Amino acid sequence: MTTADPSYRSRAPWWFNLAAHLLEPWVRIRRDPAEPASMLQGDAPVCYVIERDGFSDALILDRACREAGLPSPMQPLAQTRRRRSVFALARRDGWIFGRNRKRSPNEPLGQLVRSLEGFPDRDIQIVPVSIYVGRAPTRESGWFSVLFSENWVVVGRFRRMLALLLNGRDTVVHFSAPVSLRAALNEEGDVQPERFARKMARVLRTHFRRIRAAVIGPDLSHRRTVVDAVLNAEPVRAAIASTAAKENITYAKSWERAHKMMMEIAADYSHPVVRSASFLLRNFWNKLYDGITIHHFDKARAAAPGYEVVYVPSHRSHADYLLLSYQLHASGVVVPHIAAGVNLNLPLIGPILRRGGAFFLRRSFKGNALYSVVFNEYVAQLIDRGVPMEYFIEGGRSRTGRLLAPRAGMLAMTVRAFLRAPRRPVLFQPIYIGYEKLMEGKSYIGELSGKPKEKESLVGLIRGLGVLRQRYGHVALNFGEPIELTPLLDAASSNWRQTTGDPSTKPEWLSRVVDQLAEKIQININRAADVNPINLLALALLATPKHAMAENDLLAQLELLKALLEELPYSDRMTVTPLAPEAIINYGEQMGWITRVRHPLGDVLTVESEAAVLLSYFRNNVLHLTAAAAWVACCFLNNRRMSRASILRLGRIIYPFIQSELFLPWDIEGFGAQLQATVDFFVRRGMLEAAGEGRVLERGPGQDDAAYQLKVIARSLIQAFERYYITIASLVKNGPHTITGAELENVCTLTAQRLSLLSEPLAPEFFDKALFRGFIQKLREHRIVWTDENGKLDYDSALEDMVRDARVILAREMRHAILKITGSEEKETPRAPPEPAQPTAAPASSTAEPEAINTSEELHQRHVETEHHIHERESVDHDKE
Repeated sequence: MTTADPSYRSRAPWWFNLAAHLLEPWVRIRRDPAEPASMLQGDAPVCYVIERDGFSDALILDRACREAGLPSPMQPLAQTRRRRSVFALARRDGWIFGRNRKRSPNEPLGQLVRSLEGFPDRDIQIVPVSIYVGRAPTRESGWFSVLFSENWVVVGRFRRMLALLLNGRDTVVHFSAPVSLRAALNEEGDVQPERFARKMARVLRTHFRRIRAAVIGPDLSHRRTVVDAVLNAEPVRAAIASTAAKENITYAKSWERAHKMMMEIAADYSHPVVRSASFLLRNFWNKLYDGITIHHFDKARAAAPGYEVVYVPSHRSHADYLLLSYQLHASGVVVPHIAAGVNLNLPLIGPILRRGGAFFLRRSFKGNALYSVVFNEYVAQLIDRGVPMEYFIEGGRSRTGRLLAPRAGMLAMTVRAFLRAPRRPVLFQPIYIGYEKLMEGKSYIGELSGKPKEKESLVGLIRGLGVLRQRYGHVALNFGEPIELTPLLDAASSNWRQTTGDPSTKPEWLSRVVDQLAEKIQININRAADVNPINLLALALLATPKHAMAENDLLAQLELLKALLEELPYSDRMTVTPLAPEAIINYGEQMGWITRVRHPLGDVLTVESEAAVLLSYFRNNVLHLTAAAAWVACCFLNNRRMSRASILRLGRIIYPFIQSELFLPWDIEGFGAQLQATVDFFVRRGMLEAAGEGRVLERGPGQDDAAYQLKVIARSLIQAFERYYITIASLVKNGPHTITGAELENVCTLTAQRLSLLSEPLAPEFFDKALFRGFIQKLREHRIVWTDENGKLDYDSALEDMVRDARVILAREMRHAILKITGSEEKETPRAPPEPAQPTAAPASSTAEPEAINTSEELHQRHVETEHHIHERESVDHDKE
């Protein structure tokens, strides 16, 4: 806090100074910005304007100006007849029971305008100042304090006095940028002072409303008012009439049904409840977590003014709702209205969530046209009123740790609501939420193993309170790059503004825009990933067959992963733990994730079987960050040498599928550039050796440390390729025109489950049906697979090329295991004479390692059959190395 200027002397009467001295112990002021004096322009006199007339506001403003080194509001305003350098937009008639009323525009703004007449060199700086007492309860606050915190209600002097006594230590004084009165007059031109003063008063009132809405939330009408607005909207009235006619019931009965739906949906936002919840949650988080960290919030806050903000975070826990709302409120931002599943509308819990801003929606609108229209109209009302919203486009919580394929229903409603009344531009704010331990971890594993999802209930909630006795480490909230809706609409259609106004309008380009928006949100969430110590331990330890590593090997692997993420950053929004490898291991032991096994030849760090399954969740959180490195490493799992061109060519072929699965940000060329940078990184680290002017790459033998590190990196992604191979093998085994997409999903899931039982333990998402569904959908998009007129799958010959490509990456044992389960037969590629290799400086290998694939890219295209045959014939398994 700035120290008060000792030369500052208030010109106020002695009784004003006495009151200020008495009030000082009860008030603690936080200025926003902290140094408002830097905003002043030149030497022009300063006149402050406050929203409401009040003795306490004058005392607080005078003290804030003194502490900030600003001119006193109580001194006469230079070059005018005003005795004070402050005025309020509203004042009271009377002392005790007076009412607020707006000041006449002629007083005092008219006085200021007239004081500049005839003096073109004069100017006055008008500084709007907003004062909020008790915006949020502090740690020392009690329940009673919440009732007297700042809100939209105009209160009397007695209530204001209680608010100061109870909440004065949480007083915010917001100084806005000064407005040059002379510049405003010149902009208006020749205008009467009274008319100009009226316009300035309107602008100032609008400004104060916007600041108050940003600090304490919008002035929401009573729930019944919102409900009435929805039910009186033309689309809802038409839907009510249509339902009455269709079901042969009266309009009144149909209206009652719509009213019941609205009461089920609508939030009942309450400032006191939000502040009470904030008061409770502070202690709750302190007991549950070791800390909550926010990154890039300042960037998000700076981008938000003037926009309708829609928060779209990742969804990994029920705690997501509360964590984000609490942190936004604690950071001085209004709590958004949150779309929650109707399954959370439980007794006792539902009403509290509703008053905290939650509105409830059913899982499916199918077959209920009236409900669909009512809900759409409610969303449109929220956007029209400027209410910030929050929803999870994944639909449900991720059980695997990966981002789920988006369900774009809420996005479509938001876009259509904006198209209907584009008064305020919409900004989508992606947020990555990262945990180090999940309360729902064990239930997720059960559901992935086939157990039915347990239905939410009050009894189940009480029974699950035992998890609150544990500690769950740190939580990170990373704000990603925001996404504006308007540029997407401009790119889709130059005349989209002509489609506004009609709520039933659905342009043909709308679905495309919604899909692009959904994908971009998921990409930006992943770009804002936070890499915590548990993520790094999971990436390293789960890539070993027994989920164990010697301590020295683990230290080296952690150092390599950190170096990779720091030297080749995924994006400027990604954050990485500052802990050193030794501290990461110690932290993992403290959290109970890893166990140390003492041994005379060196300690071993291991993960127990149940913990390994849970730990896979945190590996999957950041799997996308190492995708490029994992692909390069995969190319050397079964090959000692490989040409750089082959790595890039095969990477471009496989990229659309891993991009869809992991929401990667690059296009094909961008991914190629990332692969080139990754190869160069491995060469710098000595993990690969470059020969032939960098065209040929070679790794060390299997027992080499560098080869071991490459293997660990590769195994984080290898299961994706195994799933792809299962899908292709299952489709080829059944043949064209014999199986539907749903049947293929089921066959693939069963095959993966059986393979997991027969081989080393695999992560539960290995047999996640949604991942197989996504891969099949991507095959359809690329016209490698399509549906015939009977609903059966047919496929292109390119599928056989993908089978041959798989031989470069997958070990022979894994391919044969998959083929055995699916009942397929792997066909040998006809032998063809190999293309002569380009001369290189690399010495001939004395071991039975594969030779370098160093033909040119053009010859690769002509002799791809030969290249695959060379890989298949000369691949060396790791056990032979």
